[in-house]
Amino acid sequence: MIPSKQKRFDRRMELSSGSVVGGVPLNDLPEECWENVLSLTTPRDVCRLSAVSPIFKSAAESDVVWQSFLPHDLESILSSSPDASILMSPASSKKEVYFSLCDYPIIVDNWRKSFSLEKKSGKKCYMLSARDLEITSGTPIYWTLNTVSDSRFADVAELNNVYSLKICGKISTYLLSPETLYTANLVYKFPPRNYGFYDQSADVTMRLNEAESGPRTVSWNPQGTRRHNNGSVTVYPKERGNGWLELELGDFFNAEGEDGELEMRVFDYIGHWKYRFILDGIEIRPQDVSRAAS
Repeated sequence: MIPSKQKRFDRRMELSSGSVVGGVPLNDLPEECWENVLSLTTPRDVCRLSAVSPIFKSAAESDVVWQSFLPHDLESILSSSPDASILMSPASSKKEVYFSLCDYPIIVDNWRKSFSLEKKSGKKCYMLSARDLEITSGTPIYWTLNTVSDSRFADVAELNNVYSLKICGKISTYLLSPETLYTANLVYKFPPRNYGFYDQSADVTMRLNEAESGPRTVSWNPQGTRRHNNGSVTVYPKERGNGWLELELGDFFNAEGEDGELEMRVFDYIGHWKYRFILDGIEIRPQDVSRAAS
């Protein structure tokens, strides 16, 4: 057995057997102590530890523990949500609120954004709706707002016919979790009988305060990531489910105390007409570091 794994195994055995630390049996320590200890870990750690020992099981259900993983400004975030009263019902435990926010994004900011939590860490996630984006040629002759059953928003933007395309989204970084690496993704899909997007590319830039990255080349169609002879890379969208695609626009680190405005822009100025493209929005979520490193 690998030494580090052996240590973890031995430690679990100690905890489950009610061993003595500092002259005090672990089973005799007040539950408040374990609540404070678990509050200093992560939601994923709490779920794992609750299965390790009866000592942790009760503490892992505590409102004290799960309150520590909820955003301190949650009440302010939910003040603009039509679902706030149901989510924050007095009958709901803090653990129930936490996992509800992880599994079911809620609409906030007058239906312009959705808010959720990343399940492993409790970091904030936002999605900007089509109504919250700046779209070139955003007049009824070029775009219409429609209802799509599998969108999280009441409206999506559907492209009628344009020659060039620009999509821009902005979000204040103070809304996001500090000291967190985020990624931004454009969420969209193609209905039947679309044209002007097959085998076509666009440019993406991201700007945070005075720092700008890009442009980088992206493709509208999900064909994987392809490296060119000149060393450049074209980023292709991934299947999201239910016909939706997500196209990675880039990533950024939201540093502590450096509040500003993040601007994400997609440009498609290639000279040909484009028709039928459904835009759901731009999602900003914590990057899966383990996946990015693989």
